[in-house]
Amino acid sequence: MDAILQKESLGRWIAKLQERGEVYAPEFVEDAWEFTKVERGASVELDHTNTVLPAKGFVFPQREVLYRFRIENGKTPELTDTELSVKPMVVFGVRPCDGRATVRNDRVFTCGVSDPYYQARRDSVVFIGLACNAPPSPNCFCVAVGGSPCSEDGLDVLMTDLDGRYHVKALTDKGRDVVNAASDLFQAATAADRNEVSNAQVAALEYPQRSISAMDLVVAALKRNFESPLWDQLARTCIGCGACTYLCPTCHCFDINDEVTSKSPLTGARVRTWDNCQFPDFTMHSSGHNPREDTGARLRQRICHKLLYFVETHNMQQCTGCGRCITHCPVGIDIVRIANVMEEGVWQ
Repeated sequence: MDAILQKESLGRWIAKLQERGEVYAPEFVEDAWEFTKVERGASVELDHTNTVLPAKGFVFPQREVLYRFRIENGKTPELTDTELSVKPMVVFGVRPCDGRATVRNDRVFTCGVSDPYYQARRDSVVFIGLACNAPPSPNCFCVAVGGSPCSEDGLDVLMTDLDGRYHVKALTDKGRDVVNAASDLFQAATAADRNEVSNAQVAALEYPQRSISAMDLVVAALKRNFESPLWDQLARTCIGCGACTYLCPTCHCFDINDEVTSKSPLTGARVRTWDNCQFPDFTMHSSGHNPREDTGARLRQRICHKLLYFVETHNMQQCTGCGRCITHCPVGIDIVRIANVMEEGVWQ
């Protein structure tokens, strides 16, 4: 199902969807693009670069209450489940790299054993993607990891900017539903429109991106160099801030803690929060032993998880080439450069 939406009708489409739930879109706030809630009547311009934070927070929030507890002497402990009913949400402007990240996060949270908290949000959110007519960042490398500036993976709708109008392609039942909610705003796409989309996609692929010279050899290179001193050299400048993982659309490690609000009776909440493999205490044992005691070991874990372990387990890289970890690393650690170094075995 595809159609054409004039750009001046975007606000009316959003208004229709706001009657059904919350709508989010990229907004330039304090020198950065972020997904923010669209207030009624607010203008939305989908001319953003990539957002600093990815869209994964809509399905895997940074902090989440799993249940609440109350323990009183002489009484049976009370556990109260968190209400899993999540408000319907529509997110505009999701870049294809973040869409492909959703496919990978689905593998983690819904294959085998389904995480009910993740699944509830996944069922309630509609991701409306925007194809990249040009790379939104100089550090984009989606093509190197099997993606595309116009990938449809993980999205419910893909929009393509055709200069003054959007080609809107519904990809899932949820996508068709949000398009049909404002069907009077759309015109049928013609063969000429589809040809224009095809040309835009070809042009997008011709834009230069960062490249990994021999991606098919990286798995073997990482195995070969597991004990290499290169890791310590590559991580020498790392300050362990964790920005690379917090901003990654596919990083999904979490910790679970009890937040106590009263000691008598004992009350509080069991809370899940994002964790970070670049922090020294991430793998710290209660004995004091830490199997990843230095920055080199922790960097190796992050890179191998992305480009080796996930490939072996799921037959796909756990990296979608958004480039956020490169752009926002304060000391210039670069996953593309590391992949190339590992394959070549030389760091200069």
